[in-house]
Parts: sequence; structure tokens; C-alpha cells
Amino acid sequence: KLIPFEVGMTLSKAMEQEPQLQELYDRDEDVRELLDMALKLEGITRNVGKHAGGVVIAPSALTDYVPLYCDEHGNNLVTQFDKDDVEAAGLVKFDFLGLRTLTIVDWALKTINPMLVKQGKPPVDIERIPLDDKASFDLLQKAETTAVFQLESRGMKDLIKRLKPSSFEDIVALVALFRPGPLGSGMVDDFIARKHGRQKVDYPHPDLKPVLDTTYGTILYQEQVMLIPQVLADFTLGGADLLRRAMGKKKADVMAQQRGLFVDGAAKNGIDEKLSTEIFDTMEEFAKYGFNKSHSAAYALVSYQTAWLKAHYPAGFMAAVLSADMHNT
Repeated sequence: KLIPFEVGMTLSKAMEQEPQLQELYDRDEDVRELLDMALKLEGITRNVGKHAGGVVIAPSALTDYVPLYCDEHGNNLVTQFDKDDVEAAGLVKFDFLGLRTLTIVDWALKTINPMLVKQGKPPVDIERIPLDDKASFDLLQKAETTAVFQLESRGMKDLIKRLKPSSFEDIVALVALFRPGPLGSGMVDDFIARKHGRQKVDYPHPDLKPVLDTTYGTILYQEQVMLIPQVLADFTLGGADLLRRAMGKKKADVMAQQRGLFVDGAAKNGIDEKLSTEIFDTMEEFAKYGFNKSHSAAYALVSYQTAWLKAHYPAGFMAAVLSADMHNT
């Protein structure tokens, strides 16, 4: 109980911050023996783990680049390097996620399409459905989203009722907004107020309107954090990605260097140092909560497809949903 519960805490720091702990260490032999052993163990590798969907792809044999070992069952090869070292070795780690919802969509179409063909109607091509379907957005705005991918929790339904999505971009934003960071920071309230005209939509610089237009002037996505330095300070794509990573990892020395590059680049485009510094500070703040838009858009598409199926073919869709869950009765 004397060791503060905070991220990055160590036993040495705890003894510096808590005089009572140091006092116990000095006077109690059992406590001293326990802490001495703990200090030797602290920081060493406890165990190895394997990412559930992480796959490393190399141009030739993996052993040309990284050391390997077998997993605990002896079935699969695993790199001994972690994700950062794999990248430093010049390889890319891909995350492949399997979604049960894709099976549900497939089963629903296998029920719906034969019925349509019998009626002389064209089958549904789920990849070609319109992304502005009124019935689907009516269903979403009423938060009738049970069984709709990513949108069926109680908290998400509450957010949908407040946001009232009216475009596919709004669904993409929903997926990105429904996380502890944005919900706790007040960003969600500002986003909703701006969407519904209760708060003025403004931009830190006129050139950023095309970048921030779909999110009502709010920096929501990592891609926006990358686009801003490209637009204002002539960063390359690679340079902008380095800036995004530096903001995510909060490395002070790298951030100071990137700030200088941003301010200098913006100055060449006629933006004064005070404004460019303010914009950089804003980016740094929002980067804490920035979400990958391509990930959000991919999920939002599956969300929309399931909402569309529920709006137009509820029986076929819900039959597939129930079939996928029938072992959980």
C-alpha cells in the first residue's frame, strides 16, 4: 500500500517518494530482504507473449532477418524480436483480424439472395449498396442498432442518439469517438455541438479547412495529424509520419526537434511563429486521442452494411445473427 499506484512507478522511486517505506526498509529486516529480492527481479522479462493477429512478412526466409522460436505448443514460429525491433530490422508487422460479423453478412446474403432470385429480382451485392440510404440512417438515428456491428452497446446507442449520424463520415467518426480518451476529454461534446450548429466550427488556419472539414474543425484522426504539417509546413509523407509517431510516444527530444521543423516550415509559407506554435500545441494535445482513420472507416463500412441489411432484410439478417450465437443459449 505504500507503493504509489501510477504508471512507470518503480521500487526505487517509491522509496524516494514515501519516507515511511524507506523507514520500514531501514528498520525491518524482513521488509529489507523482501525489497532487496524485488529490486533484483524488477524490470527483467517476466514472460514472452504472442500477438493474436500479428504476422511478419519478409522478402526472403525470416531467418535472414530475425531469430525465431516455436510457441509453447510447438506449432507456430514466433519472432524473438518484439514489434519495434522487427521494424528496426526492416520488416513490417501486419495485424490480421477475423470478424465473426463477416460470416453473419455472408450467411444473411445466402438466405436473402436465393429468395430475391426466385422473385425475379437482382441479388444484393453488399459491396455496391448506396452509402446514403435513408432507411439505414433512419434506423441508426433511432439507435435501433442491436446486432449492428460496433454500434450495439448501451454507451454507443447513447452516443448515436446525441450525434444523430447523417452521413457515412459520421459513422466513421462514431467508431473513432467511442473510446475512453475522446469521451473523457470533452472532445465528443464539442464534436456533437459543432455538428448540430450549437458551437461555431472554426479552423486554426484557412488552409486546414479541407483537412478538418468532415470532423467539424476537430482533429480526430492520426491521418489529420499527418496532413496538417504537410499542408502548412511542407513536410514529406515520411516526415509527417515521424511527427505522428513522436507525438504518440511523447519523446521530449524528438518532439523539440519536430516542433522546430514545423515552425520553420510554416514560416516559409508565411505563417508566423505564434500561430504555428499554437497549431503544433493543438496537434500535440489531440494526438493523445487520435485514431487511425483507415481502421475506423473499415469498421464503419461493416457497421453500415449490417445496418443496411437490418433495415431492408431484417428477417434474413437476424436469422444469421441468431445462428451465429445459437451455441450461447
